[in-house]
Amino acid sequence: MSDSPIYRPPVAYYFKLGFTGISSDTDAAFQEAAGISMELEVQEQEEGGENRYRHKLPKPAKYSNLTLKRGEVLSGSQLAKWCQETIGGNFENPIKPKAITVSLLDVNSKNGDTLMSWNFVNAYPIKWSISDLKSNDNALVIESMEFAYDYFTQSS
Repeated sequence: MSDSPIYRPPVAYYFKLGFTGISSDTDAAFQEAAGISMELEVQEQEEGGENRYRHKLPKPAKYSNLTLKRGEVLSGSQLAKWCQETIGGNFENPIKPKAITVSLLDVNSKNGDTLMSWNFVNAYPIKWSISDLKSNDNALVIESMEFAYDYFTQSS
C-alpha cells in the first residue's frame, strides 16, 4: 500500500473571474467559462526530390475566443457597459483592451484558494448576446460574452 495521498482532480464548477479596472462582485460571477484553448498550427512544405514525406513546420500558436456566460445583470454592470461601448460604439472611441483572469478555486479550502489561473492578455469583447426568450420555458435569461485576446498564460 502506498503512503502517498490519493490524487483528486479539481472540480470545474468552482471558479471566479477578474477584469482589469472592473471590481464589482456581480461582474465576477459567471456560470460558465469556455474556450481556454490553444493549438500549434503547422504548415506542410514539400522538399524537392524527396517524395516520401512533407516537412511540417510550426506556425504561431492559435488561441480560441473566451466565452463567458452568466445570468442577465439588469443594471449597474461595468462589464456590460464595456461590451456596449466596444461592440456598439461604432469605432467612435478606441477599443480599450483589458486583462481577464479566470481562476480555478480549491473546493476543499476554507478560503477558496486559487489552484490555477489563466491570464488573458489584451482581451476585448467581440460578441454579446442573451438567450432566447420563451413564454413556455421556465429558465433564466443567460447573458453570453465572447472575447478576443492576444494570448493567455497559465499559472499555479
